[in-house]
Amino acid sequence: MESDSSCIDLTHLNEEELPMKFDESLKLSDKEDAGADDYSDIISLRLLDLTDVDDFMEWFTDDNVSKFCSCDSFVSKEDAMRYIADVVIPHPWFRAICLNGKPIGSISVSPFQGSDRCRGELGYELSSKYWGRGIATMAVKMVAAAIFVEWPHLERLEAVVAVDNPGSQRVLEKAGFIKEGVLRKYYLLNGKPKDVFMFSLLSTDTQVAYFM
Repeated sequence: MESDSSCIDLTHLNEEELPMKFDESLKLSDKEDAGADDYSDIISLRLLDLTDVDDFMEWFTDDNVSKFCSCDSFVSKEDAMRYIADVVIPHPWFRAICLNGKPIGSISVSPFQGSDRCRGELGYELSSKYWGRGIATMAVKMVAAAIFVEWPHLERLEAVVAVDNPGSQRVLEKAGFIKEGVLRKYYLLNGKPKDVFMFSLLSTDTQVAYFM
């Protein structure tokens, strides 16, 4: 379950942006988000480093995840370590989604530059074995609670999701994002153009204050 914007677009990186300082744990207690399970494990966000490479590869080589992701899966541990070192660690805002301390996915916000710097692009991936438990929804809410504080210039957080990915659409809707419309043939996935929904959350939306 993931937003299709989760793969990093280096053209959106702004080296002047400061990394987010937010690192907090929350407990899942919403039965709707938790699904059928009585689910109360601890979810946290933290920086990801090279020692997490094995966990990192677990969701990046997950076929259920990669079918909605526009970037290539890693074929070797060395490639994954290089990606973490060159892209993840220097990224302005990239966090591992952890369950009881174990990374099971990732979530990022990529800033835009110039006249577009008022908005950022949200992306996330979660190992498919943890889908349907409200974990991705909780992670998105945690980001929304922090990013507008850490980046006070940010007015809009947006995400694009393939029209045939209803699970990720539900994640964003539960997190208070507004579905704005369809962007037709927005990007190529496995060489084929994909239609996506555009979602957004504004710093002035009332649900943002609720998350905080």
